[in-house]
Amino acid sequence: GVNIWCAAGKGTFGTDELCERIEAAGLERLISHRRLILPQLSAPGVAAYQVKDRTGFQIKYGPVEAWDIPRFLKEGRASEEMRQKRFPLRERAVLVPMELVPALKYALLLTVIIATLAAFFGPAGSFVSDLLNQGAVATVAMLSAVLGGAVLTPLFLPWIPGRAFALKGALIGALIGAPLINLAIFLLGARPGWQWLDGLLASALSAALTSYIAMNFTGSSTYTSLSGVKKGN
Repeated sequence: GVNIWCAAGKGTFGTDELCERIEAAGLERLISHRRLILPQLSAPGVAAYQVKDRTGFQIKYGPVEAWDIPRFLKEGRASEEMRQKRFPLRERAVLVPMELVPALKYALLLTVIIATLAAFFGPAGSFVSDLLNQGAVATVAMLSAVLGGAVLTPLFLPWIPGRAFALKGALIGALIGAPLINLAIFLLGARPGWQWLDGLLASALSAALTSYIAMNFTGSSTYTSLSGVKKGN
């Protein structure tokens, strides 16, 4: 359903495409009636009156979910329940692996870069010591960002304050990342007297990355991207 909605909004599932497919398939020669049932979420991209003028087929919008199609065909209409699109925890959880895998790849790359830079330019002046200490902090920061942005934000999406995904991710990043990062810095005992600054900088970086990862979830959700709407208008 969400994929159809996105395609309709971008014009790839639209009036022209539908008419071209009807003509290419020779649909008027295959069936005697002139009625087409389209997914409800395709409506933003399809002008039903234009389809009828160009092909002779009348458009009727079916239910949101595919499992309601048999009932829709039997009753000849969509109930109010069939018209509603929900996004429950189960559906959000299914999408977590799709968000998690690419996020882990980028997090691993960033961790290696940060740890390498820290090893050469770290405060301890020792390659091994800085690699282990700062590398460990970078690892915790990256993993907490992935956990917050790719897992916790999708799962707890409706209950996180704010409408923008960037804000939701930043809040989760601060809530999850800051305690874990500061705990890691405390346990490592690196840079006495400067631990608060290290914790602040690492927490800010983690929150920013969490926000970015969470923002990517917009394309997998039923929520509208405000920037996308403004751009489209």
